[in-house]
Amino acid sequence: MADWQKITGGVTAPRGYQAAGITAGLKPSGLPDLALIFSEVEAIAAGVFTTSQVKAACVEYCRQRLQAKHSARAILCNAGQANAATGNQGYLDTLESALAIAQALNISSESVLLASTGVIGQRIKMDALRSGIPKVVAALSETGSDAAAGAIITTDLVTKSIALETTVGDRPVRIGGIAKGSGMIHPNMATMLAFVTCDAMVSPALWQQMLAKAADRSFNSITVDGDTSTNDSLIALANGQSRTPAITEWGAEAEKLEAMLTAVCQHLAKAIARDGEGATCLIEVEVTGAHDELSARQIAKTIAGSSLVKSAIFGRDPNWGRIAAAAGRAGIPFEQENLQIKLGDFLMLENGQPLTFDRAAASAYLKKAAIGAYLQEDRVLISVNVGNGYGVGKAWGCDLSYDYVRINAEYTT
Repeated sequence: MADWQKITGGVTAPRGYQAAGITAGLKPSGLPDLALIFSEVEAIAAGVFTTSQVKAACVEYCRQRLQAKHSARAILCNAGQANAATGNQGYLDTLESALAIAQALNISSESVLLASTGVIGQRIKMDALRSGIPKVVAALSETGSDAAAGAIITTDLVTKSIALETTVGDRPVRIGGIAKGSGMIHPNMATMLAFVTCDAMVSPALWQQMLAKAADRSFNSITVDGDTSTNDSLIALANGQSRTPAITEWGAEAEKLEAMLTAVCQHLAKAIARDGEGATCLIEVEVTGAHDELSARQIAKTIAGSSLVKSAIFGRDPNWGRIAAAAGRAGIPFEQENLQIKLGDFLMLENGQPLTFDRAAASAYLKKAAIGAYLQEDRVLISVNVGNGYGVGKAWGCDLSYDYVRINAEYTT
């Protein structure tokens, strides 16, 4: 059993946080498009960002901010324009955004982190942003997480939120998170925005290490379409308002907090993968028997990212040969004679040898997942064993449907 429980509240579940989401006029649709997360005190801040060589202005800004100062109080996110590949003026817009929200909150601009999402090549609509900032500050609330979650989405069909609580000493410690993502999803980082809040007190170096490890086991292990974005950002704040003793080195309390942080990130990551554009089910790939965890994750990510595997799942075709082929091209050595493949409870390959299985029943398993309850009964499980090693890794993705092409063909038109 997990050493924590699920609670309500998202990013405002931990003590000392407020959030808001409003319509500022940034999106052509007129839907909510400006979100703010605010810590009542200075919080330790950590971040993991896109590895793309084409980075949005907000990513460059946050990298520089976190290198200079490992704390923050506010995260402002605009939706509608990515402000990526917008040149020097795009970066100046980012600086102006930070200064404007800092002045409205009466804090230093060095305590502001930023994120953007939307169409690449489009600058932020600064007039709309300027007029929206006083409104989003006025809307800050200790129950504002859902509004913030709704204001950061673009092509998402649903908002993504979670909060967990554990005990450190005799006091509760909480971690909450919201995220967005549906297309351009691929590891390092998967295209997405995610914001995490925590009320524990953690040293900056340890918090960054925890977040990087959690990202590898969650957001860096999901794929929808093989495209990595320009704006991917995972930002986490820890403000110490739980009043628990500071966690400054690895030990039982640090490991418990890291495990809960990973659980929050994995929930959000799976929600993003399941919400892949046009998807009908979540695909979870578990690889065992590899030399180490990294090798297992690499094989799992390759299978989850295979267009042929994803297409077969959408066609409800239990074509295990595509799974075997993807595992074989993952770049991780293993003996073919050791390969085992299962689809749900159906054993299809054992010791490198094909087995007879009920194809109709296996297809029915895939069809059932496609109509299953969201993030409950809509999972297709692919289990692969490659040997006798101790490495275990997971990756998540979704099926590839006709609608993916339609949605992305019409994205800017």
